[in-house]
Amino acid sequence: MATNPAPADERSRALADGHQIPVLGLGVWQVPDGPECVNAVRWALELGYRHVDTAQAYGNEESVGQALRDSGVPRDEVYITTKFYPGGKDPATEVEHSLRRLGLDYVDLYLVHWPQGGALWAWSGMQRAHERGHARSIGISNFNATELGALLEAATVPPAVNQLQLSPFEYRQALIEACEKRDVAVEAYSPLGTGRHLSHRAVHAVAQRVGRTPAQVLLRWGLQRGLIVLPKSTHRERIEENSQIFDFALSDQDVAELDACDGTAGTDRALERKWW
Repeated sequence: MATNPAPADERSRALADGHQIPVLGLGVWQVPDGPECVNAVRWALELGYRHVDTAQAYGNEESVGQALRDSGVPRDEVYITTKFYPGGKDPATEVEHSLRRLGLDYVDLYLVHWPQGGALWAWSGMQRAHERGHARSIGISNFNATELGALLEAATVPPAVNQLQLSPFEYRQALIEACEKRDVAVEAYSPLGTGRHLSHRAVHAVAQRVGRTPAQVLLRWGLQRGLIVLPKSTHRERIEENSQIFDFALSDQDVAELDACDGTAGTDRALERKWW
């Protein structure tokens, strides 16, 4: 088992468009706008996080922006993601609203939150947001392999990222491989299963063997599977715990035992059922 701290260059990776993205981020889904969100983001930045993932649908972009300003961390050192709500009409217009709420001139990554209305219709607006400098990188979320393929055939600027619900229990191996084959980076939201997976016996067995917490084991699995991981927490101690995943490694046996927890049969689908 490796125990040496990861070099700084292992904490980020290059996207196909050349931009660097930190492989650990704080997710703020279901965190209410206001002090709870401001504190979570501020604590994360104090603890060394340099990646925050929000969305128009979350309703907390203003708090993310406030926390960034309050932190004193320079803007160019923090990677900010937001997502286009597909109920809106024009991604290029909506990102301008996001920027006002965030208090920023640009976001580092702008995603189509889900493929409502089809895989293609929003992409021209996403490309305009990119061309105008409002989003340095653009990508997608919750797109399956077929939707990804259709978009890549039509896009002038290809998506740099596909953000998906992923963990050892939602492995979606065929979808991950479809993204990797097309040089689309894969981000994992809900990598802890919103807490559901922390008590699973297989996770506990690996955690006991490597001397780490279940959350750290699940996040480390994601890193070793080549994923960018986005755990969510509003508790400072858990935010700190979730960041301590660069000074150890899982063995091949550990990873295989976690892989065996998959309940998706290695699907190329992004979701078991749509919510829209």
